[in-house]
Amino acid sequence: MTSIRRWLLGWLIAGLGVSALTAGYGIFHTARDEASELFDYELRTVAESLPANIRAADTLLQRKPDFEGLSEDRLFIEVWNQDGGSVYKSLGGVDLPRFSPGLRTIERDEYHWRVYGVKQDSRFIQIAQPISVREDLALRLALRTLAPLALLIPAIIAIVLVVVGRGLAPLADISRALTKRSLDSLEPLRLSAGTPIEIEPLVHALNDLLHRLDVASQTQRTFVADAAHELRSPLAALKLQLQSAERDGSLVGSKQTFERIEGRLNRLIHLVHQLLTLAREEAQTNARFELVSLRRLCERVVADISLLAEAKQIDLGLECAPSAQPDDSFKVNVEPAGIEILLTNLIDNAIRYTPNGGKVDVVIKREDGLVSVGVSDSGPGLPDEECERVFDRFYRSTGTKEQGSGLGLAIALKVAQRHHATLRMKNHAGRPGLNVTLSGLRSESQP
Repeated sequence: MTSIRRWLLGWLIAGLGVSALTAGYGIFHTARDEASELFDYELRTVAESLPANIRAADTLLQRKPDFEGLSEDRLFIEVWNQDGGSVYKSLGGVDLPRFSPGLRTIERDEYHWRVYGVKQDSRFIQIAQPISVREDLALRLALRTLAPLALLIPAIIAIVLVVVGRGLAPLADISRALTKRSLDSLEPLRLSAGTPIEIEPLVHALNDLLHRLDVASQTQRTFVADAAHELRSPLAALKLQLQSAERDGSLVGSKQTFERIEGRLNRLIHLVHQLLTLAREEAQTNARFELVSLRRLCERVVADISLLAEAKQIDLGLECAPSAQPDDSFKVNVEPAGIEILLTNLIDNAIRYTPNGGKVDVVIKREDGLVSVGVSDSGPGLPDEECERVFDRFYRSTGTKEQGSGLGLAIALKVAQRHHATLRMKNHAGRPGLNVTLSGLRSESQP
């Protein structure tokens, strides 16, 4: 996947490097041309300033010179007399033919030479210089010119990094704002005062998409709520009519048949009730949170559902972990109705899947300033790979014999998300049963 940041940095830094190389190449050639003019002038000056009485005995060096770099033997001077005989050589080991007067460039003995010849009254002077001397000087001049630029390159790269980062910062801000949102938050994005105008079309398009999603989601929730509400009354009436017909004998059939029909009606009524509850939970956008005692709330839910536990001879109890205060009521800032629905679903599920004579415990704890409540049972448990999937809507574990809608845990998860809390399910270690824990509820001491 292409990254705008990497693309910008790559091209900007590559362009900077190419520009520096091009500048260096241009400076080198300019310096070489200027050095050539300077050295050509030097050749003429030396030729004109040679003394008239110079002789072969005045030869400076008899060895073969080293023309690598600048040195004292960078010029080769040879003088011929009027008869064409060589009367002076400044260097030994160098043999250049005599050329006509003027400037020229030649190649001799693997060297390129710049040669200047001039005819005077009674002699001919020829001065030669290796081209490498000029190129060395041009290279040194170019390097000295580019040295400050080389020091500035890291600073320029740092500036490019900062500028690109600041330029792409609004996109990062939008990404963070969307990442922090909950699944149900479809409010439009707000443009800050410093948002670039290039980003505004993207924000407007996102807001339009969020608005359309909100309308579609609201339409779906309204339909589910209306359908569940309209179905609840006819189903309740149908159940009453079935019971009445069974009592007065107007509907003939075996008792087992009536029980199956009534069981299916009860399941359908439970499904409609759960659908209505889920629709209401999803429609909660501005829930009213208040400070309540989680202990009192759990006591009320346990009392309400105790009849179901007694019918299966299940030991249903409430435990409060030791805290700093013996009379700790575990006050939390929550939406009471939502937490009550969550606890009812968790305890109801635990009782349904726990065998007769089993045990279900509701445990309240305070950990690191946060309050958690867990529902532990002695049922058969679940495969570890299904402990996350059971929170999906209408998902039922393979081999489940208990009747249900598959919505209870989905509703509980929706309530937990609205409270920015965590709902986790795991099997007990070393014994059968499940533990479902709601953690992260804020206590009264936290903002």
